[in-house]
Amino acid sequence: MRSRAAAYPLIAVLGWGVMFPVLASALNRVDPLNLTTARYLLAAAVVLVAILLLREGVDALRPGARMVEVVVLGVVGFAGFNVLTNLALEHAAPQQVSLFVATTPVITQLVRWARDGVRPKPLLLGLSLVALLGVGLVITRGSLAGLGQFGVGGLMMIGAVLGWGIYTHGASRFGGWSPLRFTTLTALAGTAAMLAASIGADAVGWQHAPAAADLVAVTPQLAYAVIVGAVIAVLAWNTGVQRLGAANAALFMNLVPVTTFAVQIARGYRPEPVELVGAAVTIAALVAANLANRPRTPASSLPGASAVTDPIAVTDRAAVSAR
Repeated sequence: MRSRAAAYPLIAVLGWGVMFPVLASALNRVDPLNLTTARYLLAAAVVLVAILLLREGVDALRPGARMVEVVVLGVVGFAGFNVLTNLALEHAAPQQVSLFVATTPVITQLVRWARDGVRPKPLLLGLSLVALLGVGLVITRGSLAGLGQFGVGGLMMIGAVLGWGIYTHGASRFGGWSPLRFTTLTALAGTAAMLAASIGADAVGWQHAPAAADLVAVTPQLAYAVIVGAVIAVLAWNTGVQRLGAANAALFMNLVPVTTFAVQIARGYRPEPVELVGAAVTIAALVAANLANRPRTPASSLPGASAVTDPIAVTDRAAVSAR
């Protein structure tokens, strides 16, 4: 039974791992902000809203007294993470970006420490530094001369992962909401922010509104990002979290960079040995960090537990948002 349950988070992380190269290829035709906005207009305003209405009715679309909190988390989590990630893909390779995303569980614990005073284990902090060292090896290819490649793209991903860590921490405060409702309302808030930013950026010339031909050209990428990344993967992820527990499901997130590396290699990329070593170091450190932080009896494994109520339940830009 547990082996069958493991198939759900496995489907999710495989879908997200493939998504980084897919989105990177679409950036050749559409600017990052416009691409992100188009994706979430389809995923949030159409697909997620339709599912929520069918499952919980129109009342679920009203945030009530939690409007401000929903908007802040939506802007920081959905808009912040996704826009910065797509911008980073213009400065860093998909496999490099995916390694940053895999550090989200550790970042979430640091956010809890800063906001709630819940101190992470010293071992967790040490392993997080080891994981970042592995990321550095991949990006610089083991040479100090490669430090310049860490610059803009790396800083953007640090900001993106920090934003998602804040979002994930905030999700733990919505235990009375279903994961679907929390996901949909925060996604709508983030989408509204992205739409406003896109209109402004187009108006001042920072980017250019895509032509119809450009949108048609990236239709396969958008279809994958919306249907697989934003619908199938997130539903599979939340099902896996409920059946396995958040801590066990979180371990699967470390397969995201493995999947991305495999896709890039299949497309003709030939990594240097130091890159493979760096990726292995990062993944090993993150697995060890998840094991060190896993409680003996995960609360989320109890009947009725929700993926949104555990601060580690969602460990990547796509887990709640389905990016």
